[in-house]
Amino acid sequence: MKYLLLTAIGVGGSTIIGALIGFLFKKPSHKLGDYITSFAAGVMLCAAIVGLILPSMEQGTDLWTIIITTVGIFLGAYALNLIDKIIPHLHKVTGVSENLSSEKSSGLDKILLFVIAIGIHNLPEGIAAGVSFGGEISRAITVSGGIALQNIPEGMVIIAPLIAAGVSKRRTFLIALATGLIEVVGTFMGYFAISISTAILPFALAFAGGTMLYVISDEMIPETHSHGNERGATYSLLAGFVLMLIFDFIMR
Repeated sequence: MKYLLLTAIGVGGSTIIGALIGFLFKKPSHKLGDYITSFAAGVMLCAAIVGLILPSMEQGTDLWTIIITTVGIFLGAYALNLIDKIIPHLHKVTGVSENLSSEKSSGLDKILLFVIAIGIHNLPEGIAAGVSFGGEISRAITVSGGIALQNIPEGMVIIAPLIAAGVSKRRTFLIALATGLIEVVGTFMGYFAISISTAILPFALAFAGGTMLYVISDEMIPETHSHGNERGATYSLLAGFVLMLIFDFIMR
């Protein structure tokens, strides 16, 4: 139980550490904002593929595993498509006036969708950390350490876009804190309901991966390629992707 508690704090707290680092960036210019968002897209893309979809496929060896993963990806994407329609009603969460210009309102919608995708993907990651405690403690710590390490850049990339959209630092930090707490909840869920969690984990991982692929393709890449910063945005995405690959390799 001691290790579980420390793990829950670690996987959730690492997001907060990343958020605090994110506050070191002042309000970015439009060009820098595109680069930061592209970097975040690269981080999310790697997390979706390496941290969610491939582990979902590794949960089994038969055709059923492929079906579950495929269905999970498409349902995750469709779920975020539905969430996209209710995003404007969530502006109160940010504390930003609802009387925004259509351009600023659309920008805030995209950012909130991105944050929601991060939050959704944190739940199955937390479940995976909790489930790992059903085996050897050393493996559980390795799995949890890898998740915690990946959460730092994810926490970082939440901050700048929210602040640039006009969200106060206090509310931005609370939103980042909420995404970290989701992972803490997932860790305890995975530990206390291992049999149930093991059964739903492949689908949950694929579902979360689908939400992230949706927001990357539908929102983040088009947004960062619409202001004349396409080349730099592409390399920023690659940098984020490679950084997460390095983190994954280190924690193997």
